[in-house]
Order: sequence, then C-alpha cells, then structure tokens
Amino acid sequence: MTSPAPMKVCFVTVGATASFEPLVSAVLDGRFLASLGELGYTNLLVQYGKDGRPIFDRFLQDRDSEEAATSHSIQVDGFDFNQAGLGREMRLAQENAAEGRRSGAIISHAGSGSILEALRLGIPLVVVPNSSLKDNHQEELARELQKQGYVVASHYEQLPSAIRQAEDLRARMMAWPPVDSVQTKRKQPLAGVMSDELGFLD
Repeated sequence: MTSPAPMKVCFVTVGATASFEPLVSAVLDGRFLASLGELGYTNLLVQYGKDGRPIFDRFLQDRDSEEAATSHSIQVDGFDFNQAGLGREMRLAQENAAEGRRSGAIISHAGSGSILEALRLGIPLVVVPNSSLKDNHQEELARELQKQGYVVASHYEQLPSAIRQAEDLRARMMAWPPVDSVQTKRKQPLAGVMSDELGFLD
C-alpha cells in the first residue's frame, strides 16, 4: 500500500490586533494557491485575525465552484486567533518526519513579535508590511531583515513570486540570533537581540 504524501504547510498570520484584509485576500487568490501547488505545498492555514472572517467565509463559499476546483488542490483552513499564541500553528510548517511533514513556510505581517517567533523555528519566512498602519516601522524592519538574509520581504500583491523566493531562502537561511553577535548577546532573549542589532521592537 502506498504511503500518503507528506504534508507541506504554508502558515499565514496577520497578527492579533490590526486588520490586514489585503493579505488575507492575497493568500486566498487563485494565482497564489496555484504557486503553492507548483511548489509541492499541500496545506494552507490562515490566521485571518480581526475583520478577516468575511473574506475567508466568502472563499469557502466559492471554492467548490468550477473555477476554484480547477485552480488548485490545496487544503485551506483558517481561524481568527489563538489566545494561547501561534507557536503550535507555526510549528506545523516545520519538518517533522515522524508526523509526516516536510518543511514549509510562514507568511507574516511585519510585527516584531511574530517575526521573532518564526525566526526561532528556522522556517523560511515571508514578511509582508501592513502599510495601512500609522507611525509603524514594519516596512523598514522587513527590508532590513531581508538585507541581512533572514527573510523575504514582499508586498501582498507579489506573494506568488515571494513564496518561490522563500524556497530559495531555505537553502541559504541565516541562523537566528546572528552568529556574529557577541556571546552576551547570544544569551539575551531574541527580542533583546533584535532591539540591539536592528533598533526595532514593538
């Protein structure tokens, strides 16, 4: 009997506080789902957050249509938020042979807390700044982390390309915390390392 193919999960998080409907819409778009399928992904899990439920429900209503059925073969699930944190959901994108999972990817808004948690897991990370927020550092933080080789920074409209870049990033990912940090910095919490290295912290 043939064993089932291993899962490959893309987990998307928009965070707990701010709305980010354009990101939710972008990851449910047929072009992005087709890109996931071409890269061997089997599952998309979306934390759609505040105000994202109507977009996700509309997708569920439409996905059995002929157009949706022929555009992808990805299992799509979603939820608003987990008050216990998103560590369990992020770890679904980690390789785990015992549980039948290949290494996947995480797509996240550019909040420092979500970025730190994903970087700790060593999973390819696509960071999408939420430009609707006022007085925020998301764009600057995303570009700096990409420059240093830790993430792929992307606009939500460019996600089909960004998820392909994440596959390339997998082979050359930088370890976090930075390996050239002094020993005292290595012992700090990751939030402290990010603050010291980049000057950013939520």
